[in-house]
Amino acid sequence: MTIQSIESIMANVSTLLMTPVIIAIVLLLIYAVFTIGRFVSQYALRKKNAIAYVKQVNNQQNQVIAGYPIHNYFVTNPKASEDELEVFALKKLETLRIVTRIAPMLGLIATMIPMGPALQAMADGNIQGISENLIIAFAAVIWGLTISTLTFWPASVKKRWCAQELINIRKLKDDITGAAI
Repeated sequence: MTIQSIESIMANVSTLLMTPVIIAIVLLLIYAVFTIGRFVSQYALRKKNAIAYVKQVNNQQNQVIAGYPIHNYFVTNPKASEDELEVFALKKLETLRIVTRIAPMLGLIATMIPMGPALQAMADGNIQGISENLIIAFAAVIWGLTISTLTFWPASVKKRWCAQELINIRKLKDDITGAAI
């Protein structure tokens, strides 16, 4: 097997990857839009229930409150360790964080795949082939970056929300432990 045949196989396989990458980008775009909707809904719930949440934390009460998933996990699992609570919080953010990081990568992959045929079209003097492949290439990277942008903001805000809930749970645990002594 010569190096030219290996290069040819790699080029053919990379061309075959274009369809799954484009499908993944479309699915991630749907997920990103869905995530924005869920984020807005959770924001509204948190805003609506903020006063009740603060009262519970200040009064050392433990009741389920919509919009506060880490707090609610603690309420239903009061013996959960801090490590368990942190793992639960990370699990809540995991998919969102993965999508934020993977979408630009998929956009880059979908950008690079048509570059080979575009360069070949340029070598052949086929201007239409160049433009068709470059349109696909640039559209893919734009969609990857758009998806990442749509998911980055909710991921960042939710991370802060989780951190604040963990801090409040630590205060509750310290207050309960201090009161028991």
